[in-house]
Amino acid sequence: MLERHELEAFLTLGDELHFGRTAELLGVSTGRISQTVKKLERRVGTPLFARTSRSVRLTPVGRRLHEELRPAHRQILAALEHATAAGRGMLGTLRVGFASPWGGALLTAAADTFLARHPGCEITLREVPLDVGTRPVEDGELDLQYDTFPAGPGLGSGPVLVREDRVLLVPVAHPFARRSSVGLEDLAGQTLVTTGDCHPRAWREAHYPTRTPSGAAVAHGPAGATWEEVLSLVGAGRGVSVGAARGARYHPRPGIAYVPFHDAPPLEYGLVWATAAESALVKAFAETTARIAAGSAATG
Repeated sequence: MLERHELEAFLTLGDELHFGRTAELLGVSTGRISQTVKKLERRVGTPLFARTSRSVRLTPVGRRLHEELRPAHRQILAALEHATAAGRGMLGTLRVGFASPWGGALLTAAADTFLARHPGCEITLREVPLDVGTRPVEDGELDLQYDTFPAGPGLGSGPVLVREDRVLLVPVAHPFARRSSVGLEDLAGQTLVTTGDCHPRAWREAHYPTRTPSGAAVAHGPAGATWEEVLSLVGAGRGVSVGAARGARYHPRPGIAYVPFHDAPPLEYGLVWATAAESALVKAFAETTARIAAGSAATG
């Protein structure tokens, strides 16, 4: 049975055909490599390398042994990597959800990067309707979900990945459509098209307030299960709705105007997951997504 250092010394010397470079790559002395090879040759019973003062080459027996051992060595290294990954919780399947197209684009880029580093994993991405909120992660159908903050009770979350200015979606015939901006007080007397009561109350108030900052009432009207439904309701004059400025690029509609807010805090997007189901794999994917988001922001 070959010791690991013997195997690595033989294979590396067979690749490099140079004792000095082999010793440097393995972090040992040239004499150690020479002694290891001589010991292996005594065990085999025949020379594995032909040496001169100017060159080193494999003998026919050495070449055949090198060719047969190389694939086995790769399998051993792969098995060790898989075992290490499993020990760190880096094997398995992650189910990740998103509701916005820009969230889907970010998660796709993060998944590609993550899988390149952890090939033993599998990642599935799924679009989540607006009217279910974060119920998929709460019920265990998803491991992570890209959503707007604040996160609800029982949910863990990563850092803010994207900040987006808020806009008010109004029909083009609405008086607000001719404005350069609107304020939160302008919601008084309007009917908001929402996504229903799927999120906790604190989340709903943060996104679809029932009162303006001064206390004026804001009526809630019909709810949309998808962005297409929200856009159709607004376009039909059933109400106005709050959204992200990026939506004007992703969801342009001839009958809808996107009017910026001048006093509303930005929307904050990030990953959420069930606290009870948090794992090393979940946290590692969240960290990868954060790096991808930061890189995207840095490049504009």
